[in-house]
Amino acid sequence: MSTNTIFQKKTVVGTSNVSVSDAIEKVVKKFNDENPVSWFEVVEIRGRVTIEGNLEYQVTVNLGQKLK
Repeated sequence: MSTNTIFQKKTVVGTSNVSVSDAIEKVVKKFNDENPVSWFEVVEIRGRVTIEGNLEYQVTVNLGQKLK
């Protein structure tokens, strides 16, 4: 008997004023608390400069979560 695993894929954007890796970590940990993340893929990295002159890092991340 074979088992079939089905994953749900979510695309989310995370932000951080610290670093790109901090933005990724925030996204993955947030969604992992709700339902374990099986895998993640960073698909886009960008940033902006705020009115105050601070940097904001933004990442688009695909998350794979196993459906129960």
